[in-house]
Amino acid sequence: MERRLAAILAADVVGYTRLMGADEAGTLERLKHLRKELVQPRITADKGRIVKLMGDGLLAEFVSVVEAVHCARGVQSELTQHDCNRPDIERIQLRIGINLGDIIVEGKDIYGDGVNVAARLEAMAEPGGICLSGDAYRQVRGKFNVEFEDLGDQDLKNVAEPVRVYRVAAGYFTTLAPQPKAKAPPLPGKPSVAVLPFTNMSGDPDQEYFSDGITEDIITELARNRGLFVMARNSSFAFKGQAVDIAEVGRKLGVRYVVEGSVRKAGNRVRITAQLIEAVTGSHVWAERYDRDLEDIFTVQDEVTRSISAAVPGHLESDIVKASRRKPTESLDAYDHFLRGKELLNEWRDDNLPQAIAEFERAVKLDPTFARAHANLGCMLVRTWWRTHASHDLDAAAKETELGVQYDSADSECVGWRAFVLLFQRDFDGALDTFDRALQLKPDDPDLSTLRACCLVFMGQTDDAIETIRRAMRANPLFPPWYYEILGMAFMTARRHEEAVRSFQAIRLPSYEIQVYTAGCLAEIGRLEEARARICKAYELKPDWAIENIAIEWKSGEDQDYIRGIASLALDAFQKGS
Repeated sequence: MERRLAAILAADVVGYTRLMGADEAGTLERLKHLRKELVQPRITADKGRIVKLMGDGLLAEFVSVVEAVHCARGVQSELTQHDCNRPDIERIQLRIGINLGDIIVEGKDIYGDGVNVAARLEAMAEPGGICLSGDAYRQVRGKFNVEFEDLGDQDLKNVAEPVRVYRVAAGYFTTLAPQPKAKAPPLPGKPSVAVLPFTNMSGDPDQEYFSDGITEDIITELARNRGLFVMARNSSFAFKGQAVDIAEVGRKLGVRYVVEGSVRKAGNRVRITAQLIEAVTGSHVWAERYDRDLEDIFTVQDEVTRSISAAVPGHLESDIVKASRRKPTESLDAYDHFLRGKELLNEWRDDNLPQAIAEFERAVKLDPTFARAHANLGCMLVRTWWRTHASHDLDAAAKETELGVQYDSADSECVGWRAFVLLFQRDFDGALDTFDRALQLKPDDPDLSTLRACCLVFMGQTDDAIETIRRAMRANPLFPPWYYEILGMAFMTARRHEEAVRSFQAIRLPSYEIQVYTAGCLAEIGRLEEARARICKAYELKPDWAIENIAIEWKSGEDQDYIRGIASLALDAFQKGS
């Protein structure tokens, strides 16, 4: 009898009995086709093997959890695309569970607790979703651009001890509509560059925040230059943890140059390497290594930014970049807490809010004039207010972002977060002016443009908002899911309900408000069963939600009444169906 540690993937078909009852021959043929053309090639490509097939599922073994999760993501994404033209009731969806554990090998079959846990996790997954054990999650944390939701310790049937469970929501794999193979974005008319996440070479995964923060600061400083098109952080960081082909990165992002590098932090010393590569040819335009004391970190960032700017052909450095060279803080401890807070902010998870706020508060306590720390603290407080609608959170956010602009009125991040607060204070004209000022400081920033579009949505200027978001999506090919949220709200306000539903369905882990908006649009176009399901989900997320609290951000009373009206249609359908 052989025992070994393995990554186990268990999958089954959602609603298999219902599908067979509706069309037995057709379902079997479709499953056979999907296994042969989609699932088996994916498993083989990710160094896995199918242990056994069941009528409605399969069990597979992988050499690592990273390969198993990569395979699961690929299968779920491709399956979503494959069936997106079918009615919901006819779609084939999988639940997937992944565990890292000890197994018993007997011939080609495997047994043991490692297998049992994977099977129980699969049963917990949402249709189209993935659940991981805590042991598996620890192997992939930080290696994928995916938001994992911590479900806590769970008692699993026939498993002696509680198991920590994490999941990727099914909404992560939903797309707007069937899409043709993506074409490479056209190269901008000015020199274009993407800065890939610098590799953490410190030998300590807990230092990941530091290398990511260095990368983000270099992106921010480069983006101040009007003579350069700099790819947004979201798209660059989509390649984090991957072995990348520079030519493919350039093609996918539509840039001519790519920067890659590494950071090694040890005690009071830091080593940063960086190189600028021409994407099409793969030729190195510039490369440098810096070995410095940690106190010199901001000088190194400036040198890297200056060297990249000077090395890009046909580019003259702008006065904005020249004037921007200053230390954001004199306190390295404050900067360290700021970077830790930014790491949490960028994950965009509600359960991270208290910790992120604490990190930014520590930063401003150590340096009360640290502008970006004040501004980012304000952003976190706005997101807290979004959950609680407690006026003191919004007042505190306003104070922090005011301090951010007071201490550095030439920093686009500080000005942008100030505009964000003004938006939710319903000072729409002030927010619009402030967003415009931020975009003057950091031209071509798609995130700022999309937040500005949100302001336009609340003001009822939906045509301008939709066009702005579409331009931002083109400029930021691997944009974050919240772009879809604002686009969906724009379509909903414009009474374009089908397009609004497709946008909302592309959001992973949607809030209760988005569930209600989706339900309202579904009810408006007669898809009442789906509307009921969405309202049910809204109640799961927030049992005490009320119609009168929906759409309070909109400026126009007419728009507020309309959105509440279609939400009421969905609520009526829910009550009649329950």
